Amino acid sequence: MHFKRNLLSAALASAIALTATGVQAQTAQAPAEQNQTDATELDTVVVTGIRRGIESAISVKRDSTSIVEAVSAEDIGKLPDVSIGESIGRLPGLAAQRVAGRAQVISVRGLSPDFSTTTLNGREMVSTGDNRSVEFDQYPSELVAGVTVYKTPDAGLVGQGLSGTIDMQTVRPLSFDAPVGTIGVRGQRNALGAAADSSAYGERINASYITQNEARTLGLSIGYSHSTTPIQENQVGLYEPWQAIGDNWRPGVPAGTFYSDGIKALRRTGETRRDGVMATLQFRPSNAWTSTLDLFHSRARQVDTANQFEVHIGDYNGGYGRLQVTNPSINGDNTFTGGTVGNVYPLVRGMYNKREDEINAFGWNNEFTAGQARIIADIGWSRAKRDELNLENNTQMLPAPQLDALQLQIRNNGFSQINPGRNYSDPNSLYLTGTIYGSGYGKVPNVVDELRTGKLAASLPAPSFLSWMSDIDIGLNYADREKNKRQPEGNINLGPQGNTTIGSDLQYRPVDLSFAGIGYIPSWNVPAAVARYMTFEPNAIAPYLIAKSWDVREKTSTAYVRGNIDTEWGGVSVRGNAGVQVQRIDQSSDAVRLSGGSNTQPIRMGKTFTDVLPSLNLAFGFDHDQTLRVALAKQVARPRVDQLRASLEVTASDGPDQDNGLRNSFASGGNPLLDPWRAYAFDVSYEKYFGTKAYVAAAYFYKDLQTYIYTQTDPFYDLSAYTPDIPPSTNNPGIGVDPTGSYSRPVNGEGGTLQGLELTASLPFDMFSDALQGFGAVASATFNDSNIQIRDPESASSVGAGDIDLPGLSKRVYNLTVYFEKNGFEARVNQRRRSDFIGEIGNFNGNRTLRYVVGENITDAQVSYTFPDGHALSGLSVLFQASNLTNEAYQTYAGTKDRPLEYVEWGRSYLLGVSYKF
Repeated sequence: MHFKRNLLSAALASAIALTATGVQAQTAQAPAEQNQTDATELDTVVVTGIRRGIESAISVKRDSTSIVEAVSAEDIGKLPDVSIGESIGRLPGLAAQRVAGRAQVISVRGLSPDFSTTTLNGREMVSTGDNRSVEFDQYPSELVAGVTVYKTPDAGLVGQGLSGTIDMQTVRPLSFDAPVGTIGVRGQRNALGAAADSSAYGERINASYITQNEARTLGLSIGYSHSTTPIQENQVGLYEPWQAIGDNWRPGVPAGTFYSDGIKALRRTGETRRDGVMATLQFRPSNAWTSTLDLFHSRARQVDTANQFEVHIGDYNGGYGRLQVTNPSINGDNTFTGGTVGNVYPLVRGMYNKREDEINAFGWNNEFTAGQARIIADIGWSRAKRDELNLENNTQMLPAPQLDALQLQIRNNGFSQINPGRNYSDPNSLYLTGTIYGSGYGKVPNVVDELRTGKLAASLPAPSFLSWMSDIDIGLNYADREKNKRQPEGNINLGPQGNTTIGSDLQYRPVDLSFAGIGYIPSWNVPAAVARYMTFEPNAIAPYLIAKSWDVREKTSTAYVRGNIDTEWGGVSVRGNAGVQVQRIDQSSDAVRLSGGSNTQPIRMGKTFTDVLPSLNLAFGFDHDQTLRVALAKQVARPRVDQLRASLEVTASDGPDQDNGLRNSFASGGNPLLDPWRAYAFDVSYEKYFGTKAYVAAAYFYKDLQTYIYTQTDPFYDLSAYTPDIPPSTNNPGIGVDPTGSYSRPVNGEGGTLQGLELTASLPFDMFSDALQGFGAVASATFNDSNIQIRDPESASSVGAGDIDLPGLSKRVYNLTVYFEKNGFEARVNQRRRSDFIGEIGNFNGNRTLRYVVGENITDAQVSYTFPDGHALSGLSVLFQASNLTNEAYQTYAGTKDRPLEYVEWGRSYLLGVSYKF
């Protein structure tokens, strides 16, 4: 594997060197007349399909004054991948993390999604998640015309991120010469097959139409996308933490052995339905005024159930004797890897999740031209809402205890094997009862995120004494964002009928857990079982829910001035910009303070601060279509929204401290007084272009983060404002509370440096030989390094309590696309590979947590044929796509890879369909 990675890096470096020299040498040896002919042909050739998308993206990159990467649609309604996330994840310096098998979140230049922002047509977007990072599978790829990733900011880029800014763009109808439309239908199948009540099949349907009036003063584009995606998943997971046990902690296992206290295997089934609509109305009555109205709506509904076999192997079975481990297997790293685990009491569980997301966005842009001045007025609004329902049923065999012995094999590169002694396939032997984990539990999370923006900007000609500038941009922007979260939770208790099996009318087909050595287990309609046999009354004010209920509001005022550079220095063309952006942030949070487990009171905290952000982008143009870019900037990124919550819980020990005779005080919560992440950035990029046909590039970036936000504990914090509200101790009523105590919260800690090297080549092979016409490749390799070390006490059970690397940082990321296109036939194979990293996931409690994620190698393929003009089927295309060809597993671990946490397979996906362009 290392050889292959090094081979790709060497090949890219060679491509950059050879194409920048060897191809130029070939051109120099050819007659001058031939050069002119080739140049003329390059300018007049009409490209379609894969080449069209690649060349459009190259044009965006070449013409930009910043360092950017781009993805362009190959045709109306046709991005190169099934999802936007997968297309973006193939760009140099970017990496995708899979969630439920989909490329959902994006890391830019080795930093987690928290450090980047996402915009739609230049307007920052809200998120259905708990924080700021956009879940890209909410945006149908069929409705997006292109994506530009700004790796370096400029003063006029409002809402910029520290690692990058991802801007999704929809079509502009007046940019098209004539009306055009497309309709597409694709069927989908997941290779894991059907299970329980869920199908392995889905579909994608899309339609887009663009039209203009005869005078070309009014244009309309409208698109609709529908998809039903099957959810099929096999998983084996182990409990965290893996801990070194003491003597006789787990009978039969030697002291000092690293051991996990539980294991589960599940088959998750369900589907995701998503409908999206985008519309743009453009009005241009004259060259002096263009008005553009953008609308976006997306609604998604995901319903799935995890049918799960689970067993606690940590010496807890409900009080029916101690654990018995015989023939334990322990590796050289002192990790327990298997044995016979006896006297355990397994469960069969149904874990149901229903999630409904809705995003609505509106934007209205007006551009006026008055003489040499250009004025832009823009308003925007977006709102995201997420409603979830999480329910679980727990069953065990009765009468208690029905203990079992497992033949356990823990694997770090495959499904661990559980092999129970009993048969758990009969639903009539499994009872809803008060198991060792209770009878059930439920959660009802709700998130609302709303953002209003207004912008006024002007572009004015530069004064004559600034002859090296073409014009100057000035602007004001105001953004008002409010995000709210509530998460009522509670036990799901048995109804008056008591212990009961689940009726046959609620049973689905059994699911097969043979991949984990278990065989079949029942599956059932979880919400119907709760309604018939159980009671559920979620609670929003329990002490442990304080951190999950908050409102955060941010009012951001931005002013900027940017001078656009267009000149020559010593015969070298120079483009770019220099400017400064000033941000004033007013952040606040409303939440609940809890004192001593009771006495809830509202709490409001916040602060206001200002950042001044200078930036410089220069692009030097040399002979032979070579560009050298240099960028300097000060950058910021807002803290995670959940870190800004004012939620606060203050407690005290029951008895007195032996030193001062007072009860010790403790506090934990969010921190609305946080400053943003701040960094100084330097970028340099060399790019060699061959018209819009091909390019090679090498880029280096360096970021000096002044601070990094992570949870710390201050052992001597003044809590005197809160300790008087702590109730007296029942056991020690006369003992006071120490006003100085331990306070754990997110703070601005020490930062460090992050740097990286990005190598890219996009080359059609007919540059080297006419015999290779139609073949080509796009490849990139990214190498990241950072000296920043953080701690995340909230994730200590999975990543440890010590220093860890930056979340989202893969030290090596590789992307490769090889394609062939000729006479309407297209074929391509895509591969994206990243090394191990620390990923962000949602845990059982619905909180963000960190885990070590094994590096991935995802391979996709696609073939299609488009009937030519003049054919009876002209305009018709037939398409076949295959995703995750190698069925690459998703794996997480705790500290070392021989201590696995999750091993998940989502299966291969196949799509077959047709589209018609008219």
